[in-house]
Amino acid sequence: METSFEQARMLFLEGVGHYEAGRLEQAELKFAGALALAPGRPSVLTNLGAVRLKLGRLEDALAVLEEAIAREPANAEALGHCGTALAELGRTSEALAHFDRALAIDANPAALWTLRGSALMELGRREEAAASYREALARGGDAELLQYYLAGLQGSAAPPRPPRHYVERLFDGYADGFDQHLVQGLRYDAPAVLMRRVAQQGRSFAQALDLGCGTGLCGPLLRPIADRVIGVDLSAQMLEKAAAQRVYDALRQADVVEFLAASGETYDLVVAADVFVYVGVLAGVFELLAQRMSAGGIFCFTVEESESEELVLRSSLRYAHSEAGIRRLAQAHGFGIAAIERRPVRQDQRRPIPGLFCWLDRL
Repeated sequence: METSFEQARMLFLEGVGHYEAGRLEQAELKFAGALALAPGRPSVLTNLGAVRLKLGRLEDALAVLEEAIAREPANAEALGHCGTALAELGRTSEALAHFDRALAIDANPAALWTLRGSALMELGRREEAAASYREALARGGDAELLQYYLAGLQGSAAPPRPPRHYVERLFDGYADGFDQHLVQGLRYDAPAVLMRRVAQQGRSFAQALDLGCGTGLCGPLLRPIADRVIGVDLSAQMLEKAAAQRVYDALRQADVVEFLAASGETYDLVVAADVFVYVGVLAGVFELLAQRMSAGGIFCFTVEESESEELVLRSSLRYAHSEAGIRRLAQAHGFGIAAIERRPVRQDQRRPIPGLFCWLDRL
């Protein structure tokens, strides 16, 4: 018995080492081995659940985390992880109850207050969500992220851009099943609408740039009319999906502004479908594209429409831009307006989101 316990302890410690080093598959094997030698230990169940959560195996994580809580009801760490799994499975009310139980045991972790705020936000309880985010901020949480959340909730001055790690994690998490959800669930047709007008010109292009290419919905539409197609996205998981389409000549993982600043190439077609909602201030994009685009080139994109201010961060944590702001940027940076159409960019809870579809010519 003692030998088995010592073996389990060694496997557990090895699992912790692998977990901290980011070697998640190895960590899972070690924790599973430790659990086989010491069944039912809450610490092992909790860590096994945590690693399965990071691996995206939500149901498997939930099973061992619930067992950990059953054996140790005051296990705040297991409650927090269990709440996270439930939230990602769409069981938001249950997730909130677990976060509340965890914080009743230990109110210090800022991450739990942040998760609680996000659950409240999902449930439409905006004032409570803002209070939870403020609590997280007071307890040393991610200031950049929390201020971004609060700006969206409270309608205060919009930060110029979202936190990079927020966007990267968001779309890494969306990669699996993204196309089906976006096209079928949200009735998203921006790439087709943008490219239809471009294709009607009957032109061919030397080099097309797909800014924020995601899983590559624009790629097959660009391929027939461009000699070379380049895709750029911040999410590595999205780029893996885009690469599988085999329509891009090159794919780059980068922030769109950073990519344009570093690029020495020239483009005669640039497409940005449903991208600028996660960019914020567009002055840098316009300035850099003015340097990177050849005369006569086409720059087409969508934005969610703000009918008041030039830039608004909505409670959806997506930026909206005004037509007046787009026109001002175009004039300031040497672009002519070929067309601007008002039409929904997507649906949200079965309601159409007003948008602007813009086609600009590089003068």
